[in-house]
Amino acid sequence: MIWISLTLFGLILYFIVRNNVSRATTAPVWLLWLVLMLPALVFGGWAVRYGEKAQPPPQLLIPCTVMSLFLYIYLVRRNLRPLPVTNPPDPSLETPEVVKPDTNLLTKGEESQLQNCFPWSIFYLQQVDHRPQGVICRGQLRSQPEKAYQTIQDNIKTQFGDRFLVVFQDGAMNKPFFVLVPNPQAQAQQKSKAPVPQVGLALGLLLATLLTTTLAGLALSDASMTRQVLNDQPHLLAKGLPYAIALMAILGLHELGHYFTARFYKIKASLPYFIPVPFILFPIGTLGAFIQMRSPIPNRKALFDVGIAGPLAGLVITIPILIWGLMQSTIVPLPDKLEGLPFDAMNPSSSILFSLLSKLTLGSELTLGQAIDLHPLAISGWIGLIVTALNLMPIGQLDGGHIVHAMFGQRNGAVIGQISRLLVLLLSIIQPLLVFWAIILLFMPTVDQPALNDVSELDNTRDLIGLSALGLLVLIILPLPHSLAHLLLTANPLP
Repeated sequence: MIWISLTLFGLILYFIVRNNVSRATTAPVWLLWLVLMLPALVFGGWAVRYGEKAQPPPQLLIPCTVMSLFLYIYLVRRNLRPLPVTNPPDPSLETPEVVKPDTNLLTKGEESQLQNCFPWSIFYLQQVDHRPQGVICRGQLRSQPEKAYQTIQDNIKTQFGDRFLVVFQDGAMNKPFFVLVPNPQAQAQQKSKAPVPQVGLALGLLLATLLTTTLAGLALSDASMTRQVLNDQPHLLAKGLPYAIALMAILGLHELGHYFTARFYKIKASLPYFIPVPFILFPIGTLGAFIQMRSPIPNRKALFDVGIAGPLAGLVITIPILIWGLMQSTIVPLPDKLEGLPFDAMNPSSSILFSLLSKLTLGSELTLGQAIDLHPLAISGWIGLIVTALNLMPIGQLDGGHIVHAMFGQRNGAVIGQISRLLVLLLSIIQPLLVFWAIILLFMPTVDQPALNDVSELDNTRDLIGLSALGLLVLIILPLPHSLAHLLLTANPLP
């Protein structure tokens, strides 16, 4: 059980460092993550050496924790990024040379040109505020938000070219306003001389992750496997391939869903990057995969589609793999107390969705008081469900945070994130696997980055799909109620 907890903790911690902390520092993400994980890795190593019931002595754990915190603070402060020119959707847009303090971005003549960019029948401009980081244009909206944004954006581009990004946000009393911020992406394109070798890096990480997950799959399929046996019979490595290919297919399709949707909206995005981890440290062999957005999100519709495409694409292959794996799994008695990984005696009632799929696959053979010894394919499917649930959490810059932001607006999305964190904390009382999630989510920012047009709302179809996605999250993280478990897992529930 300790390795499951450490794995989930490591996954969540990496997402936080990559999506939030990396915005404030240029220090390598993997190094910051490794420094923060040091106490957890020491704890896990001690458990491997002396057993899970043995606790590391305070003389070891306390100095390790203090050293980890001080080293983390040192790395972050030593490599602080310059302050961004605005609240950009992507850290790659930040540049220290765009704006000089106390300098207007527009001259007097350019300000009169700006007035001409706002037709009175579209957006009646009443006030222009010059700030070091941007030009705020306040007034009265007199047309549909999408039409207003497109018109103003086209006019600004005609007058000033690619000099500014046009941001449209909701203000106080539901009065939307425009902000013109310097477009550092144009300068970055001028300074860039050679493209980043994305393909080589992505391919190298993919092959490394294939190796680590294959070794993890071998260990999960044959617990008695030793290094000596593997050295003598290297062909046995193929036993780990089904798990590795299935898990990487799930993670890869999830990220490809984000990638192709981003490209559809002409959002620059990197290829999927897998994160290999030696199975000795994390028994599943990987910390997942991710892509990097390299340009702003144009509107809330695009934000929603990009956010939800990953979980939906991942589920397309997760569910069949999980069912296929369950068909090859075996039923075992449910132990009174489970030690170590739960894969050899998974309680089907630990998740509503998992219990439904288990009953659908195993039928009357699965009854109360029984557990499932998961086949490696089923393990990869179960991990896929956990990854989907983690990403659907409606908090901050997780996929679920993008979804609620697009559905309800940035401010309401932040409120939903705050409530969600408290609910997960309460649910962790009845679902122990949520404890680490609850702790990490408490420190995760709940405010998502705005889209350029953050005022135009979604259509009813997308709202319905978003609510369904949040319902799916509930089905994954909530355990099956006892009354339903008694009805579902009874051998012959009907007379």
